[in-house]
Amino acid sequence: MRNIPVNLGGYKLLVTEEPTQKTRERDGMTEVVTDAKTNLPLFIISLFAKAKGQKGEEIKVTLDADPGEVEEGSLVELVDARVSPFDFVNGKGEKISGITFRAAGVTPVG
Repeated sequence: MRNIPVNLGGYKLLVTEEPTQKTRERDGMTEVVTDAKTNLPLFIISLFAKAKGQKGEEIKVTLDADPGEVEEGSLVELVDARVSPFDFVNGKGEKISGITFRAAGVTPVG
């Protein structure tokens, strides 16, 4: 299953790193990551997600489009937030699994 809708309405999302274009290393070269369907560049933003009365956690969210000016320390909401599980065996033979966060974009709160 991919792109499972997620409701983060009960969480405060604080920008800990401003958005940048998503890149990856391939054959010793850095390349910009693009959406498989639209071929547009993807962006990544780091957020501290915290529900009232609970400990928080930093998450990285891939954004479908350039979110524009978003400053570190800003409270935001995710537009069309979703998660996708993954698992793979890395080059060391270790099984890696988890979830990735993705959203259409972010909007400021307040």
